[in-house]
Amino acid sequence: MRTKVKHTLLIIIGWFFVILGAIGAVLPLLPTTPFLIIALACFSESSPRFHRMLLANKWFGPPLAQWEKSKTIRRKIKHKVMLLIIATFSISIFVLSGRIGLQLMLVCFCLILLTFVWRLKESGE
Repeated sequence: MRTKVKHTLLIIIGWFFVILGAIGAVLPLLPTTPFLIIALACFSESSPRFHRMLLANKWFGPPLAQWEKSKTIRRKIKHKVMLLIIATFSISIFVLSGRIGLQLMLVCFCLILLTFVWRLKESGE
């Protein structure tokens, strides 16, 4: 009984993080990759089908498979992610022109995300 409850909870939590990751792909304040890595971990413990589905995803599958295998990401992907973070935050900061408090908050979030991504280990590929 406990195993079934644990598996069900991990599937629910996994899908919650998939949804957050999908939202994060559109909104600059939410990071996509960490949410999908958490979902991948949940599914690896609870649902081989959902685990395979996430790894087979056209856009996110290869980087997630690499992360699962070696806890690294390719330098090219790391640079693309950093450029995307900078671009989306720049647009948001521009849209909020004149609202200094919100702009400073966005700059702080941007720097935190960039630091997080910068510290990820790179693969030799």
